[in-house]
Amino acid sequence: MTSTLRLEAVTAANLDTALALEVRPEQEHLVAPVVKSLAEAYVHPGVAWPRLILDGDRAVGFLMAFFGLDFAGDGTDLRSGLWRLTIAAGEQGRGYGRFAVGAVAAEIRERGGTRLTTTWHVGEDGPERFYLRLGFRPTGETSGDQRVGALELGPRPEGH
Repeated sequence: MTSTLRLEAVTAANLDTALALEVRPEQEHLVAPVVKSLAEAYVHPGVAWPRLILDGDRAVGFLMAFFGLDFAGDGTDLRSGLWRLTIAAGEQGRGYGRFAVGAVAAEIRERGGTRLTTTWHVGEDGPERFYLRLGFRPTGETSGDQRVGALELGPRPEGH
């Protein structure tokens, strides 16, 4: 991938661009629309991290990560990971998803984390192969009708 790839916070200036991002019609059941993610980010301030994925000045996708979410409700199961990933219909297969996962992994490491979790729909049309190729492994857990996977990141590199 080129060095023009970057993440940008969703702001009033780029909100319409974020809301216009859509996956292919046959994938719509696999990921919530960006508007739902932004609503969830609003009600989970400090946990949700919504970002546009840009190639130069062109929006090619959207991700929402989460940091320090308490899955047990008692502080014993804090997790960080990828909540949503949307790569625009015409932009898929170009490495943007891999870049997004790498960017979230780097942010988790920067915050002191060593594990990235996510969920995916299982099935022929789901993204399971994508996540497995990136090194995610199923944890044996489910979240609704989705499989939970984890990617072990290891410690933050020295000097960072």
